[in-house]
Amino acid sequence: MQGVLSGFAVIVVVIGVGYVIGLRGCLGGQGRDVLTRLAFHVATPALLFTVLARADLSVVFSTRLLVTALSTAAVAGLFVAAGVVRRWGVARTTIGALCAGYVNSGNLGIPIAVYVLGDASLVAPVLLFQLVGVTPVAVTVLDLASGGAKRPLVQRVLTPLRNPIAVGSLAGVAVSAAGLRVPAPVLDPLTLIGNMSVPAALLAFGIALRGSSLPLRGAERAPVLLAVGLKTLVQPVTAWLLAAGVFGLRGAPLLDVVVTSALPAAQNLFTYASTYRVGEVLAREAILLSTVVSVPVLVVVAALLG
Repeated sequence: MQGVLSGFAVIVVVIGVGYVIGLRGCLGGQGRDVLTRLAFHVATPALLFTVLARADLSVVFSTRLLVTALSTAAVAGLFVAAGVVRRWGVARTTIGALCAGYVNSGNLGIPIAVYVLGDASLVAPVLLFQLVGVTPVAVTVLDLASGGAKRPLVQRVLTPLRNPIAVGSLAGVAVSAAGLRVPAPVLDPLTLIGNMSVPAALLAFGIALRGSSLPLRGAERAPVLLAVGLKTLVQPVTAWLLAAGVFGLRGAPLLDVVVTSALPAAQNLFTYASTYRVGEVLAREAILLSTVVSVPVLVVVAALLG
């Protein structure tokens, strides 16, 4: 219980600061855009590189990660199917699919892993899977859907190498896989820059809440409800069914995969939506509502399986 409340309290406070900044106009009319570009083009790539360069990639090959990958693919696939039927568009559907399955494994997942699961490293497989597998693919799709398909074939093939998020992730994986040690004079500045990623994303999210309408009032009501339902209910239930019924996990391993799957949508998804100017309302409302709904869900999961 303490871990759930502590993790959410940190997020709420920083988002609240962002809201006040937007309300007072401290950063001017372009404050949110500047923070978004800072997070997307500078801070987040640095964060991904420093995390992955020092990561043990062997944690990727585990039963827990397989459960996470399958449950993520299941809910994302359901949202994509709905997006195709409802003709929501490739980029908008991609944002919605991310909101349905991309968990907040960083600034919320780590404190919850410490206080609820007792070990911060337990969230590492999910973090690596999302950074190495999901993020480069998603931003590549967004890039192509935002005009990249009109470029020559060579440029389309090299799209992942043109995106700062993908470059940071792939470079970190390459360094870790090669067993290289990044010198402190290089790693320390990148770590300092990367530490701006989460605060910048949360502050930008808070600024975006200023003047926005109440959730579920506009045209995005259907995709928001679908994304939140898939994220907070379907994904943890799917993870539980796979972990217990298919892979035979019990006790702490079962609690681990279900808790991480029940985490809300990550705040950096709003950064992606803002950067590509697509699905911004969908991302903002899905993140906000999934964060609120996931509190009781996580409490119930911890009580039943803990």
